[in-house]
Amino acid sequence: LARLVAYESISSRPLDGLAAFVAQRCEDLGFRVDTYHDPRAEGKCSLVATIGPQGTDGLVLTGHMDVVPTEGQPWSSDPFVLDEREGRLYGRGTADMKGFFVATLHALARIQPKEYRRELALVWTHDEEVGCLGSAWLVDEISKQGRALPSACLVGEPTDFQILRMHPGHVGVELTVRGQAAHSSRPDLGLNAIEDAARLVEMAKGVAAQLEKEISPIPELERPWVTFNVGRIHGGTAVNIVPDHCQIELGYRPLPGMEPEAVYARLKEAVPADLKSRTEVRLVRVTPALLTPEGTPLQHLLSDHARHPHCGAATFATDGGNLAKLGMKPLVFGPGSINVAHQADEYLEHQALLDAIDIIEDVVRRQCCVRESAS
Repeated sequence: LARLVAYESISSRPLDGLAAFVAQRCEDLGFRVDTYHDPRAEGKCSLVATIGPQGTDGLVLTGHMDVVPTEGQPWSSDPFVLDEREGRLYGRGTADMKGFFVATLHALARIQPKEYRRELALVWTHDEEVGCLGSAWLVDEISKQGRALPSACLVGEPTDFQILRMHPGHVGVELTVRGQAAHSSRPDLGLNAIEDAARLVEMAKGVAAQLEKEISPIPELERPWVTFNVGRIHGGTAVNIVPDHCQIELGYRPLPGMEPEAVYARLKEAVPADLKSRTEVRLVRVTPALLTPEGTPLQHLLSDHARHPHCGAATFATDGGNLAKLGMKPLVFGPGSINVAHQADEYLEHQALLDAIDIIEDVVRRQCCVRESAS
């Protein structure tokens, strides 16, 4: 874990060093490793490592290699140097989610390659923290190849060992307003893009208020409506110039089972017709929601180790939404708490790491190593 934490694999930086280390550890365990280099960004790649008979419907274990930044956070110790205090392992990515990597690699070291009767695939992705971009690209590449991976899929995000079968998605939308510059002493000669952008913010708030009234019938959801956030706004040039441009960035989280672009269409329709500035509404990013059926075989395997035998819902998005496009039925389950992720002094309980090793070994053995009974 100290080795993995030391790689500063923040999403804005290359992570090929960490990927090479993980790939080597997988090869040492007898896995066949395919590296998928993302041509859109230097030093970015995802890994697919497999072992056991190909084409057999075994298990996928998946996680993301990138972490969020630490700038401006009041850490008690160096976030990229593992620090153990009072049974807790502190460092960026310990919970989210390099601890799962460590648990997986140690669990699989206990299993000999000859023991696998079904295929086990490890899918390690990049750029999850900035919109699950790596898994979206990887899914497209795997689909083009016509490659088949097992349908049972464990996404090892920190859930405190609770089984989660669904989560909202995340869609990014950009609204660009183009007005007309003028001297601020003669505002009548210009079109104030920021003032029109303010109207668009109010429009977005109105759409958000409508969405909050449209409650989902899914009881597991903590917030059973589409949550909305106006995240960034910037525009203008100087205080004595009527601003001729302004840009708004907002995001919303479509519910499981919901068409992710439905809210985007409503936003476009809600743009006031009497705006004098030219307005463009653009879809920037779509991270799909996840909705896995209740009662999958993997759920039954995990229920022996879970805090609760029933499934719940995550409030955050994962790579599972993208991986489901490959026919997988992902469940989110792993060591650590999402409540400490992305914060200063992120940590993973030492005991949780040890427990995760035992859990992963048990699940892999039961799913991939038990001989089929004779018919």
